[in-house]
Amino acid sequence: MSVSHSSRLNKLVREQYMRLPQDGRVQVTYVWIDGSGEGVRCKSRTLDKEPKSIEDVPEWNFDGSSTAQAEGSNSDMFLVPVCMFRDPFCLDPNKLVLCEVLKYNRKPAETNLRHTCKKVMDLVKDSHPWFGMEQEYTLLGINGHPYGWPDNGFPGPQGPYYCGVGADKVYGRDIVESHYKACLYAGVKICGTNAEVMPSQWEFQVGPCEGIEMGDHLWMARFILHRVCEDFGVVATLDPKPMTGNWNGAGCHTNYSTEEMRREGGLKHIEAAIEKLSKRHDYHICVYDPRGGRDNSRRLTGHHETSNIFEFSAGVANRGASIRIPRQVGQDGYGYFEDRRPAANCDPYAVTEAIMRTTVLNETGVETRDYAEH
Repeated sequence: MSVSHSSRLNKLVREQYMRLPQDGRVQVTYVWIDGSGEGVRCKSRTLDKEPKSIEDVPEWNFDGSSTAQAEGSNSDMFLVPVCMFRDPFCLDPNKLVLCEVLKYNRKPAETNLRHTCKKVMDLVKDSHPWFGMEQEYTLLGINGHPYGWPDNGFPGPQGPYYCGVGADKVYGRDIVESHYKACLYAGVKICGTNAEVMPSQWEFQVGPCEGIEMGDHLWMARFILHRVCEDFGVVATLDPKPMTGNWNGAGCHTNYSTEEMRREGGLKHIEAAIEKLSKRHDYHICVYDPRGGRDNSRRLTGHHETSNIFEFSAGVANRGASIRIPRQVGQDGYGYFEDRRPAANCDPYAVTEAIMRTTVLNETGVETRDYAEH
């Protein structure tokens, strides 16, 4: 099995050091999104006492020329703490802190999509938008081959793996369960997990989260996933189509509702929102993966439980549509709907912001409005 060298180190030796007292001081790990818009980076520092709120965590900086975020001649970038979690790796009282990245002039870095998302979420706060995102991912060996797959071949066809049980059906459950527990400990709003249709592919769900909280919690859940995989010596990829051929891709289905959609009779508001989304399909496709739709074009083919990237569609209980209204919602007449278009490697800040711009702020076309001037 292809696992990393670090995973073979003696973990019992590590535990000896991890049990040492800290004399009241606290280790804080700062986490941020790098210049790829997909990767996360981290570094740690010591604080003299446990921070009780995000305001107790000071700003910091890092070398942006080493993360594809700055030139070497002017490389200092600011880390601005925005959301704090318990640290499931170093344990209490230590913390994980998600940060926004600002450039030398205090303007948001190009991949800091939280900055505008927060502005939009503040504008629409009275609609109380709830989100739940379903993060699919694929476990790979350190050699880039799906974990548990035959070295020189393929597993049997899709069918027995989705929500499967048994050593011949699922690969890497230890990783999945460790990630789940680590998220619960951290305070991430993880709400479920399951094995997916392709072997070695899994999904976890985060939500319901209101407003900016959705992006904050999903990004921290992703960081924790990569750290857990590091301990086990494997890689989690968010590539939307990691294996070509007759294998499912990986998405980040986004469930969404406003307060009026959740009330009795809310179905008419759901249908009105879907109508708005239907007229802005190209804009959403552009922001639903980091490469303007190029990644999703490999996944949204109209096959393997996806819609066609060039067409907008909606339906009740239809997993081949762009937008799915759950059957229970159709029967109850209120609830939420699911946008199935976002790719696994989407930025949740970009996705949730786009949905709010279209369905609540009533933007149209491919251009977005800058509300900072108003």
